[in-house]
Amino acid sequence: MMAGWSTHEGGVIALPLANIDTDQLIPARFMSVQRSEGYGDYLLHDLRRTADGTLDPNFPLNGGTMASILLTGPNFGSGSSREAAVYALVDAGFCAVIAPSFGDIFASNAVNNGLLPARVSKADWDTLSGTSGDAKIDLNAKTITIGEAQVSFALEESWRVKLINGWDDIDLTKQHAGVVAAYKTQRHQSAPWAWPERED
Repeated sequence: MMAGWSTHEGGVIALPLANIDTDQLIPARFMSVQRSEGYGDYLLHDLRRTADGTLDPNFPLNGGTMASILLTGPNFGSGSSREAAVYALVDAGFCAVIAPSFGDIFASNAVNNGLLPARVSKADWDTLSGTSGDAKIDLNAKTITIGEAQVSFALEESWRVKLINGWDDIDLTKQHAGVVAAYKTQRHQSAPWAWPERED
């Protein structure tokens, strides 16, 4: 089980690019690395470098700023279903990504790894991009605050519960164990013919 959280405060890095896909988040050639070694160094590996392979000092993530929140453009995390894209963000220290839209599978993978995919309207994205300073995220209120600006974000209720409790899909299912057991008992009684005979 992961550590859950309900509020988070941290620095923000703005990366105003659209359509950053999972192959950009972590190129496929790095996916053979053991997860225990960490994927943070491979986050946006090619985008962060110039043609000769050196780090581009003008790229936002190369500025040396400590941040745990990424403010980025629409359709973030599109492309393949590789969960390693989320690992790279988490291992690099990010707790949340704020964008107008996300790839569906990426967003689900993010929640299962404790990373918030906070979906905001384009107008609210514009508001946040014009601010500076640390951000505060409140999962209970579903708000993001930077300075004097506060906006709401969209998040499925089951995802909010999972993030707060540090649950993945299996943990969430376990919360219904009593209901499942009761149904199983009722089903045994109402339709015994549906169950295979046991051979002793």
